Amino acid sequence: MISAINANRDITLIDVLRIPTEEPVGCVYLLVDVECHGVPARNKYGLLFRERMLIVVPQDDSIATAAWAMRKDFPRLAHQNSVSALGPAQLCLYYEPANVVARTWTAPSFLARILWWLEKNAKGELHLADQPLDTLFFESKHELVIPWDIADLASSGKPLLVSGYRRADNGTTMRIANHFESGQGVETKLVKVDLAPIESGAVEWDPHTLGELNDLIARRGASLLEPLRAAMQHDFPGSGLTQKDEPASVLVLISIPLRRASTGVVEASSYRAFFLHGGALKVGVALGALFEQAGRFYSSIGILGGGHSDGWEDIALDPVTVLWENSAERARAQSGHLEPGPKGVVIGAGSLGSALVELWIRSGWGSWTVIDKDHIRPHNLTRHSAINLQIGQPKVLAVSRLVEAITRGAAALTAVEADVMSGANPDAARALVTSDLVVDATADLSYPRASSASEGRARHVSVFVTPNGRSGVMMLEDLAKTTCLRTIEAQYYRAVIHSDWGKTHLDGHRGLFWSGASCRDLSVVLPYSSVMIHACQFAESIPIHIRSDAAAAVIWQRGFDGSTDAISLLLFKRRVHKTDGGLDVYMDEGLHERLRELRRQAIPSETGGILLGYHDFTQNLLVIVDAVQAPQDSRSTPTSFERGTAGLREVVEEARNRTAGIVGYVGEWHSHPDGCPAAPSRDDLIQLAQLAVGMNEEGLPVVQVIVGSDEIGVVQAEVRP
Repeated sequence: MISAINANRDITLIDVLRIPTEEPVGCVYLLVDVECHGVPARNKYGLLFRERMLIVVPQDDSIATAAWAMRKDFPRLAHQNSVSALGPAQLCLYYEPANVVARTWTAPSFLARILWWLEKNAKGELHLADQPLDTLFFESKHELVIPWDIADLASSGKPLLVSGYRRADNGTTMRIANHFESGQGVETKLVKVDLAPIESGAVEWDPHTLGELNDLIARRGASLLEPLRAAMQHDFPGSGLTQKDEPASVLVLISIPLRRASTGVVEASSYRAFFLHGGALKVGVALGALFEQAGRFYSSIGILGGGHSDGWEDIALDPVTVLWENSAERARAQSGHLEPGPKGVVIGAGSLGSALVELWIRSGWGSWTVIDKDHIRPHNLTRHSAINLQIGQPKVLAVSRLVEAITRGAAALTAVEADVMSGANPDAARALVTSDLVVDATADLSYPRASSASEGRARHVSVFVTPNGRSGVMMLEDLAKTTCLRTIEAQYYRAVIHSDWGKTHLDGHRGLFWSGASCRDLSVVLPYSSVMIHACQFAESIPIHIRSDAAAAVIWQRGFDGSTDAISLLLFKRRVHKTDGGLDVYMDEGLHERLRELRRQAIPSETGGILLGYHDFTQNLLVIVDAVQAPQDSRSTPTSFERGTAGLREVVEEARNRTAGIVGYVGEWHSHPDGCPAAPSRDDLIQLAQLAVGMNEEGLPVVQVIVGSDEIGVVQAEVRP
């Protein structure tokens, strides 16, 4: 540093100092004169061309080098560090934290920074135009956390208590509440004072007395004394109080709106708290807000000339930095959510559902009802937010208590312990009807399929993690619900069958383990990290996708190298074919177009093939997922078609494997020539009867789809006793 000073023509070394009694030497103090040619003469900020500085060079490299202004009347300016008001000012030379500065710090650059600081402050340019305004006061080691519901607490009629935690850095973090555990907290009178806006500028040293604080506020063009008196008198009982009713201390919370000098616009508010020494009633008397008569204290409102104030200037203060407990609004601002989010329902409070709720609650997005019938079992703790003490409790209760522990009521969550499929619980039924969004996280096909048949339901989104944990899938209905979850599920399977990524997408899990005594008590082997990776993806993506009215289906595939690919599917509206006495047959417009295209490619000859899909007798429906083109050994003419068999067994087996055994053979399709209706001919009916006999071995109905020039017909048959 000395070498750098000697090489700098604007800085002159005056003396090298140390503390004589300090062994070994902890710091070396370099007294210098700094001549800054960029400082304008007679600038309004009070900086001089030549300033005497003390450069403090610690011998411990982990401690930052500092620069102190040695002039006693050195002005208070922006970007000074928090030190004693009785000592010299310390320059705040860097925006970045000390550990970041240390990476590129050199002695010559440090000296250049001092010159830069002096010039920019002298010209009023140090505070960037778009930089957030400085708070009025320096940070204190003591913190006061203001509850998100402070207005309700203050108006509850119950005394406010303050409880503190002493930290390792000798600071204290205090909280305000109406009650604490036995033995905690000190009763405090909270006095909130809202000041008129003041201009942001230099950061102030903390005052030591109420008089110093009043003078500081007055210099900035605002008044403290009258608002403080009025606040002390607010809601003071007309019958008065005795000293035994007196709160132990007065906590003054001051709200100070800050306006930018260049625009005059209020852009922020600075908050500061001060503990006033002397007891609430004595402070009130000193301020003239109260008076004492016969051992009781009364408000001086209405007394001619007001109460007599005396000695208030000497009331001692303890400054406290103000922190705000998170409300839902603050959590959203910190998380980047621009909207409050939906009134929503999460179906399933298991591994994925509980993770989604926690992520959204922490970010303040949405208000939620959680529905689940299960309880916490020991193995759930591997992949759940519950803790050991909650084993045996309902999962919804574990999630609800987590939310309360995180937000202290700032975010409300309604827990409903119920089987959503039964429809018997009125709270669950009401939530499903009155919500804006329902998130299915059940990892089961039952609810999303059943919900598609429910009239008047809210918009639904279904999310799940594949058994191997490598992929996450989101299916979102459109706002009008014309593309429902049932339709999206079928199109998802079609994409799995036809895409390269689908080959291993639903590959088997990493293994199974028994979680109980029953043969049905099987769980998959899957780390919680895999669930959380996809939960975070869903938690970020769902708020974005529901801004659009359109349906969406997205698959996130994780590579073994940590990369993630997002695959968005092109979705089509559903097409429902009703048949007399049979199952409702579901297709989609995309499948209709595929059938028409296969017919166009074969004209003038007829063509056909097999249909892949699945039955769901709980919903009385058959879903056709895909139409397979004619095998190579098929025979076709302009008036006839005979389907071959080459490769079909492999096609069906591949579809079944790729879709985890869900999609299989469900029937046949064929085309008719131009001018012929999409209705079954005599030969078609004979074939249909033969197919029905074959499918009867599995007790299943069969479907026949006929593709005409203008329409698509569906015929269904089954063998009945």
